[in-house]
Amino acid sequence: MLELWSTFPKKIDPVAFQIGTFKILWYSISYLLAFFTVYFLLKRKTNNEPSLSQKVFKNKKPFEVIESFFLYSLAGLFLGAKIGFILFYDFSNFISNPLGSLSPFSDGLFVGFSGLSFHGGVIGIALAGFWFCKKYSLKFFSVANFIALAIPLGYFWGRIGNFLNGELFGRVTDSPLGMCFLKTGTCVGNKRHPSQLYEAFGEGILLFFILWFLNKTELGRKYLFSLWLILYGSIRFMIEFVREPDTHIGLTALDLTIGQLLCFCMIIIGCSIIYFTSGEKQ
Repeated sequence: MLELWSTFPKKIDPVAFQIGTFKILWYSISYLLAFFTVYFLLKRKTNNEPSLSQKVFKNKKPFEVIESFFLYSLAGLFLGAKIGFILFYDFSNFISNPLGSLSPFSDGLFVGFSGLSFHGGVIGIALAGFWFCKKYSLKFFSVANFIALAIPLGYFWGRIGNFLNGELFGRVTDSPLGMCFLKTGTCVGNKRHPSQLYEAFGEGILLFFILWFLNKTELGRKYLFSLWLILYGSIRFMIEFVREPDTHIGLTALDLTIGQLLCFCMIIIGCSIIYFTSGEKQ
């Protein structure tokens, strides 16, 4: 049973299906599942909490506004995630080969858009959200608090996609939880923490249920987006200790990963929002 667990990633074909040279990866399907999960949860929340929906969206048709916001957020997510990856993790390679860094093609084959940063995606969605809320005369933090509960379960699918793609695995371990990934060669001395699964559970499922509980309290609803920033940042900060650092970057001078530094920024921002908006009505 232990051997079956440890070698399971090597048995996974990242390609779900292929038509000619065109490949559809499980990674891509996972992202589609993430978008549909967030869409479903927001639609459900709109139907189950009509009074809150009307208050947040100022008597506009709530779900029509959410559908519009979804388009803005998808654009912000992709652009932010790509630009964030370049700035945070791949700037030197971008300078030397900008077209290669941005192109979804490799050796004439479509390979999709790789190299996306979660923290960049958050920034992109936030900027798109500010623009959207200004256009529709909505309060940004009210809208952000409304959608925050749906984020973790969408993120869950993203990390499952990383696992199926055999990427972003953890550091070498002797733990029974260790797994052998195709990119690490043989299993001998190369078992790794399945940090993608740790993140899927911690930053996805666990965080969803914590926010679900907090959303039942008046104070939790008021600061749900800020609490998501703080809790996500805290959970991922801890998991990063067993996640393999980017090989071309390694650890910073503080022996922390770039991801940990960005998570620390998330925690500071979340605490600052609570502090500076504590006297405001949502």
